[in-house]
Amino acid sequence: MTSLDKSFVENSAWKADLFKGKVIFVTGGAGTICRVQTEAMVLLGANAAIIGRNPDKTTKAAKEIEQLRPGSKVLGIGNVDVRDINSIVGAVEKTVNELGRIDFVIAGAAGNFIADFNHLSSNAFKSVISIDLLGSFNTAKACFDQLRKNKGSIIFVSATLHYYGVPFQSHVGAAKAGVDALSNALAVELGPLGIRSNCIAPGLIDGTEGFARLAPPGGAPLEDKIPLQRLGTARDIAESTVYLFSPAASYVTGTIQVVDGAAWHIGSYMGDLYPSVVKQQNGDPNSKL
Repeated sequence: MTSLDKSFVENSAWKADLFKGKVIFVTGGAGTICRVQTEAMVLLGANAAIIGRNPDKTTKAAKEIEQLRPGSKVLGIGNVDVRDINSIVGAVEKTVNELGRIDFVIAGAAGNFIADFNHLSSNAFKSVISIDLLGSFNTAKACFDQLRKNKGSIIFVSATLHYYGVPFQSHVGAAKAGVDALSNALAVELGPLGIRSNCIAPGLIDGTEGFARLAPPGGAPLEDKIPLQRLGTARDIAESTVYLFSPAASYVTGTIQVVDGAAWHIGSYMGDLYPSVVKQQNGDPNSKL
């Protein structure tokens, strides 16, 4: 799994103690992208709470992240369902009790799978909306008092799937479009309170579960379809995260930071698979992905 180490501080443009005394609260923090976002913040001085469904995985990740910087404190809070506001509230209370405050929030918990519309059930569609969109709302809601008190900042992890039509991703595209709208509304409504709200929209990030699930089989290497001619890395997302939480972005809110090497401007990455695979899936009720 892609991860950061102390060389991130040594070789980066950021000050080692940039976030000293600050605390970050991260849903989905044991996942690849959100974990590396958390690692960057901890390496730069923050303490952290990572939130997840799986208690063992979450606790293990927290202990590993805590080893990155001497004196850091990283909580792993498992058995939390972002669809349940009370579950998130409990995690927030534990974080404040043990770490003292929350300054930054990453709403990164998400669900995804490949499903064409013909085989996508209403319950499956609802499940992704509930995790990605309702979960993002619940996270912001539960952290609101701390964000207001500390004039904090929130980043929603979005996507580019709704910028154009991506086959087999109607559920996620709809959810992430809602996440973007939520972030924009909060930037306007909470701005007078000193709270900033932004989105990061990752493109194809190598080494992630999402990439493994979504990358189409066959055809030319995907990096050939990306203007910068490489796949993204979790560090690319971490660098944008540091920027948006840093004082350098103190006047940046209501934005969607796309980190994809300009890939979305090219259009769907389905390439030569379109439209034959779409016709197959939607035309044959017995076919399965």
